[in-house]
Amino acid sequence: MLMNVLVGYVRKSDYSIKVSINVSAFEDCTFYETADGQKYVPLVINLNSLRKVIEGERAVTTLSQIVEEEE
Repeated sequence: MLMNVLVGYVRKSDYSIKVSINVSAFEDCTFYETADGQKYVPLVINLNSLRKVIEGERAVTTLSQIVEEEE
């Protein structure tokens, strides 16, 4: 079963998109490592929600990580 873990929020400022990440949540995120040894944390933002933030219909949307829940 897949579940979304809240990691932070995304909001629009004057000419940019601001991403705020909760440090504790980020430290708990899973990551993957590339062949060259770099580590990345895969995060997702719902495209429709982000579009609404950009267009001013919403003030904020979530930044999440999708993880597979252990059964």
